Amino acid sequence: MLTDVSLLGTGLLGSSVVRRLLATGLSVTCWNRTGAKADALRGAGAEVASAADDALGASPVALLYLADAAAIRELLFAPSPARLLAGRTLVQMGTIAPAESVALGREVETLGGSWLEAPVLGSGPQALSGELIVLCGGEEALFARCRPLLERLGPDPVLVGETGKAAALKLALNNLIGSLTASFGVSLALVRASGIDPALFMKVLRPSALYAPTFDKKLPMILSGDFAAANFPARHMLKDMRLVEAEATRLGVDPGLARAVEAILERALARGLGDADYSALAAAVTT
Repeated sequence: MLTDVSLLGTGLLGSSVVRRLLATGLSVTCWNRTGAKADALRGAGAEVASAADDALGASPVALLYLADAAAIRELLFAPSPARLLAGRTLVQMGTIAPAESVALGREVETLGGSWLEAPVLGSGPQALSGELIVLCGGEEALFARCRPLLERLGPDPVLVGETGKAAALKLALNNLIGSLTASFGVSLALVRASGIDPALFMKVLRPSALYAPTFDKKLPMILSGDFAAANFPARHMLKDMRLVEAEATRLGVDPGLARAVEAILERALARGLGDADYSALAAAVTT
């Protein structure tokens, strides 16, 4: 029975996951490149490691909530913590490309470790309440072993298939996040520029087949222009849309929509909104 776990990467989502795991009775050792973010979790009962190696070595299972594949590779293989990977299970819970996940998994397994990809759909509030949608890719037996842990974060973890499949599904879902929000931002901009009350627009939209709940979640931010309360930063959304574009190109799917959303996000970042909520892209749909 698992009693403790390590977690590396205590950003917005990672820190919420730490708090959730502590609330379910697990002991958690965490680490973050920017130490102050991890230090804030001491009061919640987490052990805070001063080095990534110390966090990895603290438990047989480590959850990775790192920014991208490059950060994962640097942490795991530079210079060479092979002694820490043998016999250890790594659960990769960020958004990376399918090929990146496959390559990292093979290297971990070569060093004697186990690799399960488990990206999630949801943000801090869902993590705190244990309502994340957890998508898994890897061996069925490893998924079965990790399932009791993952069920603390989401009620029904889904095994999508072999390594890379969950990463691919996560990109497909994040493509919807970016494209839906961009489309909604453009529609609101058209409505407002035409002198139509956004409340009337929403009254017509909500009962229609065009409506998505995310529209109402992001509406107050977009109308107020205050995107400071970030659930997911715009710079991370841009990273993910670039991954979508690359994967679409690789698979022979038209990447034009992803490129268009990227361009809007790039304008948002150029306006200093990189750390703002990703819905800040709505502030960049006008030239």
